[in-house]
Amino acid sequence: MNAKATPEVSSILQHTPNGLVLVDQDACIRFVNPAFRKMFYTGDEDLLGRKAAEFLRSDCFERAIATGKELSVRGDMPERGIHYRAGIFKTEGENRYCGVFIDTSEEERARAELLELKRETLARAEEVIRRQMHTAQEIAGLLGETTAETKVLLAKLTDLFEREKTA
Repeated sequence: MNAKATPEVSSILQHTPNGLVLVDQDACIRFVNPAFRKMFYTGDEDLLGRKAAEFLRSDCFERAIATGKELSVRGDMPERGIHYRAGIFKTEGENRYCGVFIDTSEEERARAELLELKRETLARAEEVIRRQMHTAQEIAGLLGETTAETKVLLAKLTDLFEREKTA
């Protein structure tokens, strides 16, 4: 930005719920807004002048700078429980790059919970099917036994009937 930001633009930068980072051509941080600090739990930590990759543990800014193109990335910082989606683009008229970071941590937690629920449900279904198969085998065994007993009884009745016929 060659001209100083208007009060409206400054207000937007300070109050947007998305984290904003501005880096120079060397990928050194030149600006972060309060939402970025909140999202990444930086508090008053001095980020200005630090390499973005050092903090983000991602070379997303370097890749955008190298190609000169917009870049969309997903990233995480497991030690801080942070998941994010970011769009990185070159600012007009200056040799700076802006990153817009969207916190997707809640979405990722919900996705993980849903996946765990699916795993638990599948495990329960497998257990129910296993028990049903066991029960079916027991019933089949009992039916086999009673069928065999019935066949023996029928053979005895048939033999008895044959004896009575011949006697």
